[in-house]
Amino acid sequence: MISFDVTGRDVTRAWIAACNALDRKDNPTRAGLHTVVRITNPTADDISFRADLDRLRTAKKHQPIETVASTIFPAALAAQAADHASLVARYRAAYPRLRRYPGNAHGTYFGRLVSYPGTEKGQIDQVGNIIGRLRKQASSKGPMTAAYEADLAHPSDGEVAAEALVHAADRDNLYRGFPCLSHCSFQLDRDGRVHGAALYRSQYMFERAYGNYLGLGRLLAYIADQAGLTPGTLTVIAGHAHLDGPIAALRPLLSGTTPMAA
Repeated sequence: MISFDVTGRDVTRAWIAACNALDRKDNPTRAGLHTVVRITNPTADDISFRADLDRLRTAKKHQPIETVASTIFPAALAAQAADHASLVARYRAAYPRLRRYPGNAHGTYFGRLVSYPGTEKGQIDQVGNIIGRLRKQASSKGPMTAAYEADLAHPSDGEVAAEALVHAADRDNLYRGFPCLSHCSFQLDRDGRVHGAALYRSQYMFERAYGNYLGLGRLLAYIADQAGLTPGTLTVIAGHAHLDGPIAALRPLLSGTTPMAA
């Protein structure tokens, strides 16, 4: 098993680079440990490429990429909301219904971010807390760049600057499945840009990763916009990454030589 550290200028290029880093002759399992993917502009991707990839995913009975992305950030719902409070209220109202969909029984990632369960203060809107703290820090003379964290941090702790937990230690005991995303963190640089980092315990490149990158990029852009700031880079770290799926059908697209057949 290998490791890698790749950078792409957008979601598409970063995903291709990560897949190619796993698809090597000296890596027959097509798996990697402690992999790092950096996306310079995580709000952009190649729409045509995404459509080609979605056609192959549909043939393999996977959810559309947009569906995967919306579990991390519901862009369509956010576009209809007057403000963040409205978005949270509407999402929480719809959450019981959303959890009845296949694969959502344990919740969704955005649900954990805006309605973190089981705290003394009730359901915690972690995204709202992060937006508020970033806005406050950005307007100060000496804004904090980052929070230096340990796993002891909890979303109800007032001094956690820009951390959002997804994993709930008292209820998430599955060996596989939700939540593969453990937590997100956000850093503010002195140029007024917000950078994001996400930690996954496991990442399936064909089934989930492209949609995950897209959703995380949209979440980063939303948080930055709500705080009056500019989105920066996104870094995704996976404890275990695996290039799953129909490898022979994927390789022409990953090489950029042949369009993927429908």
